Amino acid sequence: MSAPNSASAVGAVCAEETGTAPGYPSNVATALGASPVRFSGGGDHRMDRPGKAESPHCAVPVVLLHGQPGAGSDWDAVVQALPARLRSLALDRPGYRTSPHPPGSFGDNATWLLRELDWAGIHNAVLVGHSYGGGVALTAAALAPGRVAGLVLVASVGPGCLDRWDPLLAAPFAGPVCAVAAWWLTPWLARRRLAHIARIRDRPLEPDEHVSWETWGNARHHHGAMWRTFLTEQRGLVRGLDHLNTLLPDITVPTVVIADPADKMIPLDTAYSLRDQVPAARLVLVGEGGHHLPRRIPTIIAAEIVRLVDSLG
Repeated sequence: MSAPNSASAVGAVCAEETGTAPGYPSNVATALGASPVRFSGGGDHRMDRPGKAESPHCAVPVVLLHGQPGAGSDWDAVVQALPARLRSLALDRPGYRTSPHPPGSFGDNATWLLRELDWAGIHNAVLVGHSYGGGVALTAAALAPGRVAGLVLVASVGPGCLDRWDPLLAAPFAGPVCAVAAWWLTPWLARRRLAHIARIRDRPLEPDEHVSWETWGNARHHHGAMWRTFLTEQRGLVRGLDHLNTLLPDITVPTVVIADPADKMIPLDTAYSLRDQVPAARLVLVGEGGHHLPRRIPTIIAAEIVRLVDSLG
């Protein structure tokens, strides 16, 4: 799974989506733990598919945020399943693949995201976040509510998502040791495992096969060490989750929470809590997806995105 280095464009860009978007209060960014982020000017990987204008008013653009680890290309199958009338933008988050930005907290990621939307000429968007990316989407909605039209939270972090290992992986001494060891060994083991399976089956693996192994085997950052990204985001998750949870009642945009009871990474209670604490949220339970829903059930995810976008009018 490789990420292209340039944008791919299909169709015509809506005239309403051009221009510079309004700013957002820096004091809110500081309160959310965001530090200054260098504006990329489009330097990150983006699969930017402009929508075809079928009416005088284009649908709200869709921006997709991957999890930890991951890449913008994790959304390829979802983007392909979206109708051509929708503009979609999938980015490598800071600390992953081609992004020149260092990893950061939920607040850092949200500030980066809003500046990327400025560069793309997007005033208002539906944010789709998977796992850690769901925390980024929620933070952006709290940081700049006028910029977010709706949320789709896919196997998202939220209340009660931490397990007994998360604090250890974020600890001052054990965290770096575990991160370096894991990222020195796990990707190598994952690639060997995938190659072994392909040899046994005597064929290339399909995109939705052994997604967990592929995600770890292909995780990389062209501008830094992956262990540092992992450690930084683990600390951001452990230190920032309680504050993120306090923001949920103030996020009033239409929200879809998608979860699989078989997810072994995020407990189902987290999805119920998101549904209950985000005022305009509804819960969609799915099957046969586990945690990596964008890769395993892309058509179902795409259908829920379209349903939300169409409900916005």
